[in-house]
Amino acid sequence: MVLIQAHATAAIFTIAALATAGVILRPFNLHEAIWAFAGALVLLALRLISPPQALAGVAKGTDVYLFLFGMMLLAEIAREEGLFDWLAAVATSHARGSARRLFLLSYGVGTVVTIFLSNDATAVVLTPAVAAAVATARAKTPLPYLLICAFIANAASFVLPISNPANLVIYGSQMPPLLRWLPAYLLPSALSIVATYLALRWTQRRALSEVIATEIARPALSRSGKVAALGLAATAAVLLASSALDIQLGLPTAAAGVATATVVLISEGKGPWTALRNIAWGVLPLVAGLFVLVEALNTTGLIGAIVASLRDGVARSASLSAWGAGVGVALISNLINNLPAGLIAGSAAQAAQAPAEVSRAMLIGVDIGPNLSVTGSLATILWLAALRREGHHVGFGTFLKLGIVVMPPALILALASALLWAPR
Repeated sequence: MVLIQAHATAAIFTIAALATAGVILRPFNLHEAIWAFAGALVLLALRLISPPQALAGVAKGTDVYLFLFGMMLLAEIAREEGLFDWLAAVATSHARGSARRLFLLSYGVGTVVTIFLSNDATAVVLTPAVAAAVATARAKTPLPYLLICAFIANAASFVLPISNPANLVIYGSQMPPLLRWLPAYLLPSALSIVATYLALRWTQRRALSEVIATEIARPALSRSGKVAALGLAATAAVLLASSALDIQLGLPTAAAGVATATVVLISEGKGPWTALRNIAWGVLPLVAGLFVLVEALNTTGLIGAIVASLRDGVARSASLSAWGAGVGVALISNLINNLPAGLIAGSAAQAAQAPAEVSRAMLIGVDIGPNLSVTGSLATILWLAALRREGHHVGFGTFLKLGIVVMPPALILALASALLWAPR
């Protein structure tokens, strides 16, 4: 019996590793979702996970699916109604021919969007706007500006609880209230945002030495475009209110997206089919597949082993355990994606009754760590999908070379400030 269990455990880890590798490397240029979903189907076919267990894993992602649907619908409506083109013209005209100024403006907007609408919104909503801006500015090298949407989406994703859905899975039902959250995370977030900007700006210094267009025609924003903008602003307000009232964010986001789309489409006399057809639906089975893989890993006793290790480490030194947990989760997030990593880490921390500094370090690792690779976070995967739609491509190796430079300083500074100066 023990031998059979050992073989099953080895098979689960092997399938999860291969599925994750498929998501990272995209063999045969197939969508990331195919590999995650295929891994889940193989686990079911080999009876390494039961259908009820798989369904339970899929169900755990319900709030995430609703959140993503709402954001993708908002982004598509905003794109169709010309909001992104208008924003691009405004940003480019304020840059006044300076590539460096356009870079800073884009970074600032990305920071605000991430804080108040979440990192996934930055990937889905801001990427098309930045792509339009660099096209309007006739920038010879658009990549530096597009990279902002990926890196700031993770670097600024723990200013508020709503800034990243992964924040919710770390704390679960024990989410700190906003007035306790801010003293713990405001300084680490500020250091993460500044360090990421400086490192990214330094890596792109040559490309940003060019002169961009100064004569920019600013298109008029239509009435439906203004409604789409109001819809995005209202969504930010709804998310803040939901966070304050400890309400899950998925349903309010989906409702805001549907309401905005309905008002715009009715006012324009359009049907919903174009907007629905252009949504990147493949992201949803990708997330579902990842949740099933995590559910299978849970059956191997992985969380129990992590809990035991965490308790032993805390007993020896809570501070060293926090550092180890933060760095470890940051690296693991790039192997299995930060959402599953957050689920595992959060479950382990809650079961082990880990001290606040350990949970804080885990959250920082889950949020900043994904800036190492393109598969580290769902936001970065969404960013890749948005890039492909805009006709751009960033390979795994290209991003990794940047991530090695950009991620470690932000992670170390954020962890140091959270563990040395934040309230206990």
